Amino acid sequence: MTAMQEIYIDKVVVHMGVGESGERLVNAEELVRKITGQKPIRTIAKRTQPAFGIRKGAPIGCKVTLRREKAEEFIGTALNIIERRLALSQFDRTGNVAFGIEEHTDFPGMSYDPAIGIYGMDVNVVLEYKGVRIARRSVERRKMPADQRVTKEDAIAFMRERYQVEV
Repeated sequence: MTAMQEIYIDKVVVHMGVGESGERLVNAEELVRKITGQKPIRTIAKRTQPAFGIRKGAPIGCKVTLRREKAEEFIGTALNIIERRLALSQFDRTGNVAFGIEEHTDFPGMSYDPAIGIYGMDVNVVLEYKGVRIARRSVERRKMPADQRVTKEDAIAFMRERYQVEV
């Protein structure tokens, strides 16, 4: 296997949606900061949903993008929390993996605080082969060859081999 045929973790996006701004959102941001060690950015509503009391443009959550060593470290911890089990439906056709963590208190060093409550989060893992830059660069952009795209089967094999995940 050459260097260009090795799958790597491009990024991990940790998202915590609370559905409203205010104190709950500030608490969520602080929890994400403690868990990941990075400053989160706010996510905003794309459309108005009166049933949930959400207005378009209102901040309703926060997210953090982790790369390199931080991403690897976080994935190891997060997979331990979900007992290294993933369903087939959690892999998409382009080789990305998404799963949820129900309680932030499952992370090491985090404890339950009645004033804050319990928050869940979504974890999205983006897997890629080396050489993806050719499809993203601004100068001399090219199409990605089919064999350089990560498939669902490739992602499952990578997660089984690298993190001993049961699918």
